[in-house]
Amino acid sequence: MTPSIFTRIIQGEIPCYKITEDEDFIAFLDVNPLQQGHTLVVPKKQIDYIYDLDDALLTDLHLFAKKIAKAIEQCVPCKRIGIAVIGLEVPHAHIHLVPINDVGDLNFSNQRIQMTKDEFSALALNIRSAL
Repeated sequence: MTPSIFTRIIQGEIPCYKITEDEDFIAFLDVNPLQQGHTLVVPKKQIDYIYDLDDALLTDLHLFAKKIAKAIEQCVPCKRIGIAVIGLEVPHAHIHLVPINDVGDLNFSNQRIQMTKDEFSALALNIRSAL
C-alpha cells in the first residue's frame, strides 16, 4: 500500500500544524481550511474507508475528536463545531472538524480561507493549550 499524505505526516515526512496526538490518532490543522480552526482528526493506522475501522477504533476516533472539538470551541468564535466525513480526497479515514455559524460554512465547495504560517502556528498553539 502506498503511504497516504496523512501517513507521511504521521511519519514526520511532511510537516503539519499539529494540535495533538496519542498512540492511535493525530489532529492537525487543515492547510486549506474552510474556516479558521478547520482541523483533521486521523487514525494513525492507514485504512481508506472510515466504516472499515473496527468498532473500537471508530469509537475512540470520535472520542478523540470530541476533545479536539471542545478545545477549538474555546479558541475560535463559532456556534458549533461541524463534523464531516467525505472520504474521497485522501485514501485514509479522517474526520473534518470545522467551526461553523451557519450550515453553509460546512460546504466544501466554498472558497477556502487564506492564513499565514504564523497564523497557523499561533492557532495550533492556542488550540493545543486549550486541551
